[in-house]
Parts: sequence; structure tokens; C-alpha cells
Amino acid sequence: MAKRKPGKRYTPRFKFQVVLEILVGQKTIGQIARAYGVHPITLGQWKKDFLERGPEVFAGTQAVREYEQRIRELERLVGQKEVEIALLKNFLTEN
Repeated sequence: MAKRKPGKRYTPRFKFQVVLEILVGQKTIGQIARAYGVHPITLGQWKKDFLERGPEVFAGTQAVREYEQRIRELERLVGQKEVEIALLKNFLTEN
């Protein structure tokens, strides 16, 4: 398989600015793509992502609570695994 060369990286702020310009509709996607040096297909994907995940921005505290709960659960699992590893190491050194 051929290695895929890494593409350009754009900041979230830049993407947001460009998508807003697309949504305003004063210029075509082609014009915006040329102005910013980004492929039109990439702009279409950014717009699609924004429209699909835009409501998450306004989800606020509920989404944050869900992420915090997930983080707590993962931290608990990591702690549990650390205890198991310590017990196994202790068991192996005794024998």
C-alpha cells in the first residue's frame, strides 16, 4: 500500500470562518476555495460536518456532563488495571 502523504492542517477557527462564508452565500464554493486555497470537496465536507454537529455547540452542559462521566469511567478502569498489574507483579516476584 502506498503511504498517504499528510495534508494541510487547518485550525477549527479557520474552518468555522470559511463555513460561515459558505453559508452566507455571497460567493460560490469555488470562489471561496480559490480565495483560501482549499479544495472545494474539502469545503463541502467542512460544511456537512458543521451542519451535522452544529447542535452540539448548543448542547452545553448535558454534553459536557456526558463527556465528564465517560472520563470518570475510563479513569476508574485505568485505576483498576493498575491495581491488577501491581498484584500480578507482586505475585510473580514472590514465586
